[in-house]
Amino acid sequence: YIRYGAGDALPEIRELIFEGNHRAAADLVRAKFLSDPVRQKAYQPFGDLRFTFPEAWGTSEYVRELDLTTAIAKTSYVHNGVRFTREVLASHPDNVIAIRLTADRPAQISFAVQMTTPHKRFEARKVSDDTVAVAGQVQDSVPPHELGLKFESRLRVVAENGKATTEDGATIRVENADAVTLLLVAATSFKRFDDISADPAARCEEHLLAVKGKAFDQIRAAHVADHSRLFGACSLEFPKTSAAELPTDKRLVRFADAVRDIEQFDGDVTKALSADPALCALYFQFGRYMLIASSRPGDQPANLQGVWNELLAPPWESKFTTNINFQMNYWPANLTGLAECEEPLFDLVDDLRITGARVAKAMYGARGWVLHHNTDLWRGAAPINNIDGMWPTGGAWLAWHGWERYQFSRDDKFLRDRAYPAMREASQFFLDALIIDSNTGALVTNPSHSPEQGPLCAGPAMDMQLIRALFDSTIAAAAILKLDEDLVAQIQEKRAKLAPDQVGRHGQLQEWQSDTDAPENNHRHMSPLWGLYPGDQFTPADPKTYAAAKLLLKWRGDGSTGWSYAWRMPLWARVGDGDFAARQLAKQLAHKTFPNLFDKCGPFQVDGNFGATAGIVEMLLQSHQVDPSGARVIDLLPALPKCWPNGSVKGLRARGGLTIDFAWKDGAVVSTTIRASVDAAFIIRSGEQRKSVTIKAGESIRLNDKFELID
Repeated sequence: YIRYGAGDALPEIRELIFEGNHRAAADLVRAKFLSDPVRQKAYQPFGDLRFTFPEAWGTSEYVRELDLTTAIAKTSYVHNGVRFTREVLASHPDNVIAIRLTADRPAQISFAVQMTTPHKRFEARKVSDDTVAVAGQVQDSVPPHELGLKFESRLRVVAENGKATTEDGATIRVENADAVTLLLVAATSFKRFDDISADPAARCEEHLLAVKGKAFDQIRAAHVADHSRLFGACSLEFPKTSAAELPTDKRLVRFADAVRDIEQFDGDVTKALSADPALCALYFQFGRYMLIASSRPGDQPANLQGVWNELLAPPWESKFTTNINFQMNYWPANLTGLAECEEPLFDLVDDLRITGARVAKAMYGARGWVLHHNTDLWRGAAPINNIDGMWPTGGAWLAWHGWERYQFSRDDKFLRDRAYPAMREASQFFLDALIIDSNTGALVTNPSHSPEQGPLCAGPAMDMQLIRALFDSTIAAAAILKLDEDLVAQIQEKRAKLAPDQVGRHGQLQEWQSDTDAPENNHRHMSPLWGLYPGDQFTPADPKTYAAAKLLLKWRGDGSTGWSYAWRMPLWARVGDGDFAARQLAKQLAHKTFPNLFDKCGPFQVDGNFGATAGIVEMLLQSHQVDPSGARVIDLLPALPKCWPNGSVKGLRARGGLTIDFAWKDGAVVSTTIRASVDAAFIIRSGEQRKSVTIKAGESIRLNDKFELID
């Protein structure tokens, strides 16, 4: 996606921006600096299984359910006195989607099943008496209609008694079986962003061979064990009311109606949460389920739709949008025991170190690597779409995720092998690409854009916060690893010259270098508040900027899209206002949630689900602050909303290698258990209670309501 020759236009673009000639700068960026091509490629569906069953008028006792603890979808109903049951699972250990159809009387199962694909270049064929295949090749819809990935899927149908026959068009017909197991595998020719030479047919054959002879119960048991290991690592319990007995869609409708009724009188919408607090726990766990289902080691990372995209041309191409949405997908990972689900993000970063280095050199004449506001399977790193894509700090944010992982794990090997190389090279880019603002004399990014509003600019607040976080974490990591003294000296020199966060004429944190913030601006992006969350730059230890951040947060008000409600949750929790954080959750559930709990941003997007899960944690536990003594502070119930007076949580993670279980009653912690994966010394506090704790790796301690040790 590099636009060659873009670097020649860079000095003029920068000068126009410093002069305030934003329109001319935007015209030049569109003409000379955006990517080639200007849009990236879409994440697309593979195909469908289409079942045709005999007419079943008069069915009863129809139930559809998803068990989050097992990750199995189940449908059951009664027809003509026979109970039919379907189970569907997607097995990570066996690389197969397995479907089991049963009936409580013999010889009752008859249907036809066909594999289809929306792609135009394909063929369907019989592989064997019980297996059919669909194979093809993706063709770009944009001229010159280049051919891309090859793909193949295979379906094996194992009928118990009865009869199964293979027909044309990748169709299998089953008649009068007692039970049927269907095994679906799929593969493409993708090896890496620069290698698509794999054989999808061989991969499918390998996957089916691996499950040959395995009964459904065996596949099911392996799947449940694999999923439960992750899902069971963390739990949240709130008291259940009668609303919890309703089907989820009806439960959500009742909740949304209650919120709308309250909104008519401009009342406290968190009262609706009080009437069904367990809905919040379900939504919390649904976010964790979605991350497990869409991001595992060896996978691609979760994109805008996770893995749940049905369209060839999905909204925003279902890419990885890196000015908030992609990062928000991974906010719950370290917090809720799903750190391994973040591995695909770091794999993507490893690829971007290659493609982003090409962009840095060709378009900026800089070392290191750069990423703008989107990337795709092919690891595009240049600015795309329009001037809102002219934002060069996506790489800084992703590199910082490696440091965050280290803060939770304290794993020096991970820091050395995975996190630090990306941090180091991202820092090198900014050492070369930062430029002196001719108006202020400070170092800034230019050109840039504050996501996703305003004109092209130099040094928006979000950029400067991200670069400070990147520089600080790189310096800290280098000290831990005893590396790169010369580079650290260069970073420290540039760090001291970065444009600082500025407080504007209203007392607000400025979004731009110029003091142009509007008090009525409630834009969906909370970009200038990155340093409050997910960053840790604004705390009560710095009263002036903390107060300025709080004022800007107040101006932004309620969310609009699902993910913007979700981002506001942890931001309000960071300033200690659990009730306003819970208000965002209530509005997100009422206005931006589909009946199956998928988040909606107009269309479906996963980021709101993931962000809300992390936001709930932030109301219950925070570990980003450091005491003046240098000790890590673990805050329990730092922003508990009044709608959750009682509850318990197990398996929350805190920075410093800690796992924490605790329960509370009437808004106060009554018991706490802390386990350490490394030696740790920290301060734990909640309300007026405060205690200094030292704990050895592998040990655990229990505390009572006064934070006294329990033997």
